[in-house]
Amino acid sequence: MRVFLDFEASSLRKYSYPIEVGWAGEDGSTESHLIRPASGWAEWDATAEAVHGITRERLLAEGEPHDQVARRVLEALKPHEVFVSAPSWDGKWMSVLLRAAGIPRHALRLRDSEDAFQAAAMTALRGRIPGDRLGSRSLWLVAEARRSVISGPPAHRALADAMAELEIWRAVRRLAVEFGDADAS
Repeated sequence: MRVFLDFEASSLRKYSYPIEVGWAGEDGSTESHLIRPASGWAEWDATAEAVHGITRERLLAEGEPHDQVARRVLEALKPHEVFVSAPSWDGKWMSVLLRAAGIPRHALRLRDSEDAFQAAAMTALRGRIPGDRLGSRSLWLVAEARRSVISGPPAHRALADAMAELEIWRAVRRLAVEFGDADAS
């Protein structure tokens, strides 16, 4: 099963850490967790807080212990293909979360959402349109799907952003079938 995951973080700087994780699966399952900072996680940026709206005080009061969240992420997602919209950032925050919990940082592989979108388009279109148009048509479909789903800036909340990625993937699949039928006629 494909699962789309997103993190929110304390900042976009070197010592940033994850403060929220959310994921949405193609089966309709969703989950989200606020993450209580681990000892030593101190980097905080008021600008980032203004974007996601999560205060450090809220994390300390309502967040789940980082090690419990790390174990839950692995338990729920290890058997699946996990896709993220920003592999370098999301990979960094996954690594920070796992290492703080004493788990090897490569215990969960994250893939780029763009790969899932392109694969969905190519799979749906293959054999339905001429091969020389497959690559350009799949790129166009992903752009169209993104436009059909995204009407404004990201929510900058982990679950909402993960769900948006899932909806783009679903839209790619739907549009690929529709446009493949139109091209075939």
